[in-house]
Amino acid sequence: MAEFDVDLFVIGGGSGGVRAARIAAGHGARVMIAEEYRMGGTCVIRGCVPKKLFVIGSHVRHEIEDAVGFGWTIPSATFDWPTLVANKDKEIARLEAAYTANVEKSGARILKSRAVIEDAHTVRLVKDGQTVRAGYILIATGGAPNHGAAIPGIEHVISSNEAFHLERLPRRIVIQGGGYIALEFAGIFAGFGSDVTVIYRGDNILRGFDDDVRAHVRDEMEKNGITVLTGCTVDRVERHGDEFTTHLSNGSSVASDQVMFAIGRHPNVANLGLEKAGVAINPKNGGIAVDGFSKSSVDSIYAIGDVTHRFNLTPVAIREGHAFADTVFGKREVRVDHADIPTAVFSQPEVGTVGLTETQARAQFSRVDVYKATFRPIKATMSGRDTSVLMKLVVDGASDRVLGCHIVGDAAAEIVQAVAIAVKMKATKADFDATIALHPTAAEELVTMRTPTARHVREAAE
Repeated sequence: MAEFDVDLFVIGGGSGGVRAARIAAGHGARVMIAEEYRMGGTCVIRGCVPKKLFVIGSHVRHEIEDAVGFGWTIPSATFDWPTLVANKDKEIARLEAAYTANVEKSGARILKSRAVIEDAHTVRLVKDGQTVRAGYILIATGGAPNHGAAIPGIEHVISSNEAFHLERLPRRIVIQGGGYIALEFAGIFAGFGSDVTVIYRGDNILRGFDDDVRAHVRDEMEKNGITVLTGCTVDRVERHGDEFTTHLSNGSSVASDQVMFAIGRHPNVANLGLEKAGVAINPKNGGIAVDGFSKSSVDSIYAIGDVTHRFNLTPVAIREGHAFADTVFGKREVRVDHADIPTAVFSQPEVGTVGLTETQARAQFSRVDVYKATFRPIKATMSGRDTSVLMKLVVDGASDRVLGCHIVGDAAAEIVQAVAIAVKMKATKADFDATIALHPTAAEELVTMRTPTARHVREAAE
């Protein structure tokens, strides 16, 4: 590729782009990667990592409360929000430096500038106007918060981006949304002592998850003092000094010190030069249209991660970036398998899930067996906390294969990561049953449930 300045130009220094750059460089490619903000992208800088740190911190109040039942007498504790934010910032800065160092060690060059595509092989750096010719261009610009329609007072609303940098903890906060981000921040703020109200347009939170999971999480959140209002939306937000009044579509209103929208994220495709280069957008989801190898409608331009709006999870972006580099520069075609991807919601309680929901399984298979257990965890028997754990397996009644596993409770994500291996390997319920239980654990329920709680048989069409 002597006619090109580099073999690969990556736009976006998030997890997916960084992995692609490092692996491509390892295959001997000349690589440049442009990032206009901070290396690490959404996950490291303003997503998964700082969110999980806040979740961990918000658990402490419950741990102090629960300690009494185990004989501990703990003096009145105080919490300082600015200290949390400052310590989080230090850790994020450390991770950003590590991301930067790892890219540079691989031999790839980092450019701190926004990059715009001029044609199939040319990228322009906005910072200084320099152009770079590349054999291949990889778009890994991720997604951005979507506030939805421009309602009156939308300028007063924050997203999760700003939530990580608030100067003080709000006493009361209204959060619109019923997915991952909304529920995770609802648990975070409630854990730190805020009065939290969640607003969601649908009939129940966590659309797309198993119905039993949705009901269980809502019940547990409400036990924890979080108000969940469904079937309505925010019509307008009024500001009165440092306070807000959020007016809802059902005619009611909620007073608060902060209003946050977490109603979804959209692919970050604006002003990238896609139209000029002839890169097609998927009309169904607004992301860059790609094939199974992440190639766009232009042969030399690829896209991975949230900007394609396929499966918006950091590990998926990383896997897609790695597969792209192996396919294009490693002389080995690798197609990412998007089936049975495990996922977690770090709500309180935590959700871990992999595979099909009961509804999905019943739509695809003629016989479906459901195994479900709801029980009080051992810790709660001493702490006195009113909480319960949900364990659920969805099984193909014909082949006995486990189609899905859904858990709500402490360490749900950790458990499901291991279970996902079994589901991916197409393990059967008999395989689960043959596994000796590890006692006393919550996860032992997954290998001790013997009798289906429900059996669904779809009548054959005549």
